[in-house]
Amino acid sequence: MSSPTPAPDRDAVPQFVLPLVVRIERDAPPARTAALEAAARAVLTFLADERATEGEWAARVTAWTDGRIRKVVRRARGAEWRRASALDGITLAHEGAEVRVFPPVPLDAWPKDLARLQVSGTDLDDPATPSAPESGVPVLWTNPDLAMSAGKAMAQAGHAAQLAWWRLGPDARKHWAADGFPLAVRTASAAAWPALTASGLPVVRDAGFTEIAPGSCTVVADIPELRDPAG
Repeated sequence: MSSPTPAPDRDAVPQFVLPLVVRIERDAPPARTAALEAAARAVLTFLADERATEGEWAARVTAWTDGRIRKVVRRARGAEWRRASALDGITLAHEGAEVRVFPPVPLDAWPKDLARLQVSGTDLDDPATPSAPESGVPVLWTNPDLAMSAGKAMAQAGHAAQLAWWRLGPDARKHWAADGFPLAVRTASAAAWPALTASGLPVVRDAGFTEIAPGSCTVVADIPELRDPAG
């Protein structure tokens, strides 16, 4: 009997990262929830783009997904934002937030106009408590017990959206994309969180590179098409 094929070692392949840049102007920062939702929608828009699936970005996307699917969020304003916007990528605007996502780059070889941007300084706030999500809209529920900077939470929301995208069938993907990827990001209640993480829905478990302990559950993607009908 032949030996089973070992699982690929994700650390053995060259590591790529998906860069995201959020626009934070001094006099007009976006609301935190809008920035998280914009990041998730930007990632989905990128994944659905033909350039990422079979075009000029496809090889880099494959190299990225063969590794650890890392995402890094940096901030920009003014001339920094204009320079970043001139690079190959996709900008997603949502409720006053702007996020640009770029094709994956090697972990240690960022384009200089992105490498110079700061990771810190993404501590955004919501001016008011976000309203309850509309019925039937996909919700990315964040862990109520974890404190994350907005930049970290944006990366986690993007990752949850990506896991949900991978789990959906072709028709569900097509319909979600055609609708413009409606979704909400909300903080789960302490009472609801344990059931969400055990529901079988896509769960992000952080690798622990920054801010929080490895293995922490950060976001659950509550997508109607992925719910267990018997649940």
